[in-house]
Amino acid sequence: MRHMGLFPALVTLVLTVNALADQITLQNGDRLTGTILKSDDKNVIIKTDYAGEVTVEWEAVQGITSAEDLHLKLKDGNTVVGPVKTNDGKFEVATKSGGPVEVAKENVAAMRNETEQAAFEKTQHPGMLQGWNGGLNLGFALTRGNSQTKNLALAFTATRSGLRDKLGMYTNSIYATNDAPGATPATTANTIQGGIRYDHDLTALLFAFVNADFMTDDLQSLDLRSVLGGGLGLHVIKREATTLDFLGGANYTREKYSLFSRNFAAATLGEEFMHKIHASTVIKQKLYFFPDLSNTGEYRATFDFGTVTKISKWLGWQNAFGDIFVTNPPAGKKQNDIVLTTGLNITFTH
Repeated sequence: MRHMGLFPALVTLVLTVNALADQITLQNGDRLTGTILKSDDKNVIIKTDYAGEVTVEWEAVQGITSAEDLHLKLKDGNTVVGPVKTNDGKFEVATKSGGPVEVAKENVAAMRNETEQAAFEKTQHPGMLQGWNGGLNLGFALTRGNSQTKNLALAFTATRSGLRDKLGMYTNSIYATNDAPGATPATTANTIQGGIRYDHDLTALLFAFVNADFMTDDLQSLDLRSVLGGGLGLHVIKREATTLDFLGGANYTREKYSLFSRNFAAATLGEEFMHKIHASTVIKQKLYFFPDLSNTGEYRATFDFGTVTKISKWLGWQNAFGDIFVTNPPAGKKQNDIVLTTGLNITFTH
């Protein structure tokens, strides 16, 4: 009989725990209980005790209830904070300052709990040594016997994104030789590229950019090409999984070849595309056109396409294709330089 008094206490404890937990009710009547972490306009993530993090499509959600504060970022740019419950198909947020506020689900761009909001704000205002993401690509090939060659491809990228700006740096190099006795040329590739670009959002769609790019190419007798430029860009698509930007501006180009040098002003026209096919694979593509403003008909064009597939948290497999076209190379040199590389990708976050 002494144990009979424990039953009401256990019931009270269970009800109290459930009251302190967040809950998602699905269209089919099922319920998920745990801690709501975050959402975008497509999915909501809840951390449960029995199944870990569970991602649910918004279309399958009938209602939500949160015991703790959630930060709701609205599509008009405003943010409301407080415990949330669903009422007549709308979110009712119990704000501390303005009382209950009703928000239509379709007007919510993102939702985060206190922990996720603090982590998000830290990424939006990083210090100069914080917020960096990037990777190192490495590829090497060696043959001996009937052929005697070696090939080394290296590439490094790093990007630091803030609330309204982005700083990116890159460098890549390809070196290849034919080591067979009497082979001509003995060096079959020796190219180094590098650059830096800074973007700053002027509005949600419009941004300004400045950039500096450098390149050497022994086989094209290019000692150094320096390109300093800037202009404006447009975020045509700006989502976590997909981005598409159009850019336009001007640049000053200085080219020093083995036998001559030339300086000229050129326009900058380009587009950049990124898409996450799924959680493990990302594709990126860039196309740029640089028409010479002083010599009509002369131009330089670049095209880059690449994929990175994650193997583990820090290791991936990358493929990259690049084409650089110059209308007026030195005499005896080809207009096209095509590069195809594949190898391991080592990612980092700081």
